Amino acid sequence: MPLTTPVRAVSRWTKLIVLCTGMLMMILDQTIVNVALPSIQSNLGFSQSDLAWVVNAYLIAFGGLLLLAGRLGDLLGRKRLFLSGLTLFVASSVACGLAGSQAMLIGARFTQGAGGAMTSAVILGMIVTMFPKPAEQARAIGIYSFVASAGASIGLLAGGLLTTALNWHWIFFVNVPIGLITGVLAWRMLDHEPGIGLAHGADVPGAALITGALMLGVYAILQTADHGWGTTRTLVLAGVSFALLAGFAARESRARNPLITLSIFRDRAVTGANIVQALMVAGLFGQFFLGALYLQRVLHFSAIGVGLAFLPVAVSIGVLSLAVTPRLIVRIGPRAVLAAGLVLVAGGLLLFARVPVHGHYVADLLPVMVALGVGGGLALPAVVTIAMSGATPDDAGLVSGLVNTTQQVGGALGLALLATLSTTRSAHLAAVGHTTATALTGGYHLAFVIAAGLVIAGVVVALGVLRPIPPQDAAPAATYEVEQPVMA
Repeated sequence: MPLTTPVRAVSRWTKLIVLCTGMLMMILDQTIVNVALPSIQSNLGFSQSDLAWVVNAYLIAFGGLLLLAGRLGDLLGRKRLFLSGLTLFVASSVACGLAGSQAMLIGARFTQGAGGAMTSAVILGMIVTMFPKPAEQARAIGIYSFVASAGASIGLLAGGLLTTALNWHWIFFVNVPIGLITGVLAWRMLDHEPGIGLAHGADVPGAALITGALMLGVYAILQTADHGWGTTRTLVLAGVSFALLAGFAARESRARNPLITLSIFRDRAVTGANIVQALMVAGLFGQFFLGALYLQRVLHFSAIGVGLAFLPVAVSIGVLSLAVTPRLIVRIGPRAVLAAGLVLVAGGLLLFARVPVHGHYVADLLPVMVALGVGGGLALPAVVTIAMSGATPDDAGLVSGLVNTTQQVGGALGLALLATLSTTRSAHLAAVGHTTATALTGGYHLAFVIAAGLVIAGVVVALGVLRPIPPQDAAPAATYEVEQPVMA
């Protein structure tokens, strides 16, 4: 083997670490805030309904801009967009930490979400470009998937520690040193990609339509917790969002230089994998949120205790994503790995639906956490591998943005659905005489059963829509170890 191979490999794997550090910041920020919400409410005088905007402002900007940001990375250069988004994210984090009013915090959270979208939308596109070989790409996507999924558990723990030891301002200030170091390393180490350019100008109408449709759609989903699914308000918002989306599709079919090439949706791998991912994260995101509520409101865990309780999920995902799943994807194909992982996730959710009011962590919850972690560690890298399998250098950013958009919108939709049904069920049980703990647990049970059903639907789509991708022989052991010295 040439002596130059290890140097080249170290360079690429080090670049991957830089990209994943940027992704970790975005994922942490989505969960770290949840633990600090009571402190923020007390300090800035938020009402219960207005407090939701501390989270929603970020999610609306993040989910609404991902698809646009991914395509802009293809057009203008992915490194340029990554660094621009990172700069905006860090500056907005400072503004969030310094916020002394409700309006300032919500506004800064919106711009923080925009920076997060710009940064994260292009990461997968850069990864598949850097690692074109199947074995290496599976390993790289496994690392990315670990960071993207385990970051949620780490965020719960970090939020509890920072809020308890210091104050809520530091959940935002902690982004500054991490972001600055990541930015300097990315500027020096990542390859410059000029992008395919704006030969005939930017598709401004298309950009406005898709951004408006996604932002309004995410907002319509998020507000169902307060206004319900069948109200006039929700139906009007959803109708306008679909109208904008239809207008966007019509625009892109006629535009000389479309912002998004609609032909990518003809690829069964891209479309099918994104549908599966939406169903899967709808169940998993609801599990994190409602599971944390069960631990806090029924079992009376502290904020730090909740983070520690979910740690087995992160550990299991880490072990599978980093060491096992990439090899399985290469040997038996990603579809088989995805189906096995989804079955485990569904099984874990069904176990969660049986937890008692006076549950014990080791006996009742630890098996759930391990099943969800192992299932997620198998399914998440596999579904991303399938979704990115048809990406070309010219549209890798777009496909990457689509994967992230599906994850965010699917998660928001699933959370809104499960939280609404859980609340309704709990209210009914309380009204007929059940204790508060029993009513809450009954609501969570219903939500976990429905979450399992969504994941099982994902299994059906995976087996019925996705074509098997032929497994590739794994690289020889010696080559595998030499080409990945950083992570070995």
